[in-house]
Amino acid sequence: MMKMIKIVESNTNNGDCTTPFLSPDYVPTSDEAFMNPIMLEYFRQKLGKWRKELVEELNETIHNLQENNSPEPDPADQASVDSQRAFELRTRERFYKLIGKIDQALERMDNGTYGQCLVTGENISIQRLEVRPIATMSIEAQEAHERNERNNKKLPLDKPI
Repeated sequence: MMKMIKIVESNTNNGDCTTPFLSPDYVPTSDEAFMNPIMLEYFRQKLGKWRKELVEELNETIHNLQENNSPEPDPADQASVDSQRAFELRTRERFYKLIGKIDQALERMDNGTYGQCLVTGENISIQRLEVRPIATMSIEAQEAHERNERNNKKLPLDKPI
């Protein structure tokens, strides 16, 4: 017998409370209706868990930076500490950006556009969302975007360097 967990959606379009059931071993497939309530709840939980992990790591990074604040007497040791601090600050910045993207994905869930490509309006594949739940473009649109970025970064051949 499969164990079912009761999940109550907090936001619904019509104001009524719907109650989808999400099995602990549920994995969305392309065979089911795209972004049905169970699938949407699955991605909401996935994003929420990821966000919580990032916030915990961010808090740990902040704690480490505050704790290791005394200068080292040896210049080589101080350089090592400074290098580590710079790495932690870059990591912290990356986490802030990811948290922002997760929050935007959750907003798209609330307004009914989660899983839709911002470029084409088509559904993003379940496999892509499974790997990258903050995706805003289909694979095709993302590849075209990256090609365009690469082409725009190339130096014109007719100008001297």
